[in-house]
Amino acid sequence: MKFLTIQYFAVFISLLTSSLAGQESPKSIRLNQVQVIGTHNSYHIAPSKAVLEYISTGDPEKVKSLDYTHRSLTEQFSKLGIRQVELDLFADPNGGLYAEPFGVTIDSEEHPFGTILQQPGLKVLHIQDIDYRTNVPTFTQALQEIQHWSRANPGHYPIMILLELKDKPIGHQYTQPITFGKTEINTVDKEILSVFSPDEILKPDDIRGKLDTLRNAVTNEGWPILEEVRNKVIFAIDNTNHIRDLYLEDHPSLKGRIAFVSVGEDHPAAAFMKINNVHKDFEKIRDMASKGFLVRTRADSGTRESRNNDVTTFQKALQSGAHFISTDYPEADLRFSDYQVRFQDNLTARANPVTGKDFDNSQDFDPVTGGR
Repeated sequence: MKFLTIQYFAVFISLLTSSLAGQESPKSIRLNQVQVIGTHNSYHIAPSKAVLEYISTGDPEKVKSLDYTHRSLTEQFSKLGIRQVELDLFADPNGGLYAEPFGVTIDSEEHPFGTILQQPGLKVLHIQDIDYRTNVPTFTQALQEIQHWSRANPGHYPIMILLELKDKPIGHQYTQPITFGKTEINTVDKEILSVFSPDEILKPDDIRGKLDTLRNAVTNEGWPILEEVRNKVIFAIDNTNHIRDLYLEDHPSLKGRIAFVSVGEDHPAAAFMKINNVHKDFEKIRDMASKGFLVRTRADSGTRESRNNDVTTFQKALQSGAHFISTDYPEADLRFSDYQVRFQDNLTARANPVTGKDFDNSQDFDPVTGGR
């Protein structure tokens, strides 16, 4: 009884201190009042030197944009505090479509994946045949790795998993991707549910509740308290074209779907937005965040910021109120510069400067890797 009394007294003092300092209790912070760092093409491993040289003969600038490599998803979460990842998905219902990439013939490198690419299912890579090196060749493998880390690290800020569904040909001499129709799009949800249980996922239905639209839910009721959704994963579709529209078809306001989608603020399914150009859309990002929408933006692209050691975009992203700031450089690539994207004091999840300004901005709201 004495121990419990001391515990409750400590909690009381903590709440009182926060109140006297003019700050909200950290236990009351909501999902959308936090800002985290994410990675772009989180699976990506740079092409071999021989493949890069082959690409440079046709597009010298393209080579620069492909020359970056990420750690494994597990290391990104644990060592770098990443809480948003991005996976590019290619349909492969029969298996084997991407098992023998053209690039392997250029430098006779041993194919690193054995028979795994022969298996049916969604594959994870950047560009078929030429930029195919990946830490997680299949979608289910990526999901299993994320789930394993999540279950082993209770209390973490929800992991946002951004999915780009790809079916664009790059030339008649290369592998022709399978078009994402309704069947292929439905496979995305099916593969997610083959790994994660529904209660491990924060879904559009969970946010909408009894309201008629997602938009009304996030702008009126708001997002959940962070404490209620720790340890979960959140999926969102990166596409803003016909693929997104097919994902929405027959699912008004994403009813029954697993992932959120990026749409305009007046759309019934509006809850998450991809707004990548923070220089052009700085005020828009702040406005959308203030209205209750989750926003993802980018700190860098095409390796330019690293090569120029330019933190301008990152600094602007920090102040924009975007909830997910995506980068290719959660740690520096010293071939180019010491440019890297991290919060001050190595925080993993900090109070959002727009939506969480009433909370302590020196506190880490993810205890798993706080102070790493």
